[in-house]
Amino acid sequence: MSDQAPLSPCVQICVIHRESGLCTGCLRSRDEIAAWATMDNAARRAVMERLPEREGLLRQRRGGRAGRLARSNR
Repeated sequence: MSDQAPLSPCVQICVIHRESGLCTGCLRSRDEIAAWATMDNAARRAVMERLPEREGLLRQRRGGRAGRLARSNR
């Protein structure tokens, strides 16, 4: 395994998905984004390894207007 620091997954699309708490651009959580600069290489790699499994969380349709109304009535 290389000691080289993993590059940031940031793609300059910084919007936090309200329900999942993940950035829609890089799929990291707010905490992961905030801590990235101070993480060691092993921690960064661990975050990077979890990103692919998060993709499906933001690809699901949320139901448009009907979905918003249903969620607001909970």
